[in-house]
Amino acid sequence: MQNYKIILPGGAGLVGQNLVARLKTKGYKDIIVLDKHRANLDVLKQVQPDITAEYADLAKPGDWQRHFEKAEVVVMLQAQIGGNDYQDFVRNNIESTRLVLDTIKANKVPYLIHISSSVVESRADDFYTITKKDQERMVLQSGIPCPILRPTLMFGWFDRKHLGWLSRFMKRVPIFPIPGHGRYMRQPLYVGDFCNIIISCIENRTAGGVFNISGHEKIDYIDIIREIKRATGSKAWVAKIPYGLFYALLWVWGLFDKTPPFTTQQLAALIAKDEFEVIDWPGIFDVPRTPFAKAVDETFNDPIYSKVVLEF
Repeated sequence: MQNYKIILPGGAGLVGQNLVARLKTKGYKDIIVLDKHRANLDVLKQVQPDITAEYADLAKPGDWQRHFEKAEVVVMLQAQIGGNDYQDFVRNNIESTRLVLDTIKANKVPYLIHISSSVVESRADDFYTITKKDQERMVLQSGIPCPILRPTLMFGWFDRKHLGWLSRFMKRVPIFPIPGHGRYMRQPLYVGDFCNIIISCIENRTAGGVFNISGHEKIDYIDIIREIKRATGSKAWVAKIPYGLFYALLWVWGLFDKTPPFTTQQLAALIAKDEFEVIDWPGIFDVPRTPFAKAVDETFNDPIYSKVVLEF
């Protein structure tokens, strides 16, 4: 099984970088990452120099498709997560998925795992949510039997966006702003646990089905920030500011930054009061759950991986 050829489209991001590290720990060697984020590919090559990491625009046919020949497993990870241009989401969440699915069929790859998102059941109506819903629908309609995993907000090593960005911002400012009262319930999922679920699917050939992989602990946003402050030893003062002011500041930021780390759409999603189904994924996939506080410590205090930062 450790000789399997595993393809990771979009594998230079948060989940992919963590998955490669854990696959190698399990003895897997024939791992191919295809991604168009050059800076994060370079990070992957530096951290994991013995795997194949290749630049590929998955929305266009190209030489990258040759890697699917004789592949055993595809873990479909590519996704546009942030930004203000809707066409970027269409290209990277829809068009790339169509081409990857066609390539899987053409090469008769026997096993696919699709990484969807909990937002497909969210009340949010942003570009990410809309296109992730369409992406999952495409996979379901493709006729390719595969498990579909819907993670909630993830954090862990290599986190350039969520808790990782918040921790870095906290280090740069004396005052850390919280929108409104800050009591917006989240269900954060440790990416280390999620990667172990993916590996469980690979090793046990988990059949088709949709699995909501939610964090088991319900934690308010303001308490997540306080936990990050504790783990990192930050001296920043956590201050609540009016929601309207926070929104206005993000809007102004978006005028000067094409790909802002936090958008007004994401702020609206933060307060949407979503609560996602919690299933017994530790029992289903035989993967122990890491308590939130311990996972935060591992994220920010690992001697090797906590020092590696991806480009946003």
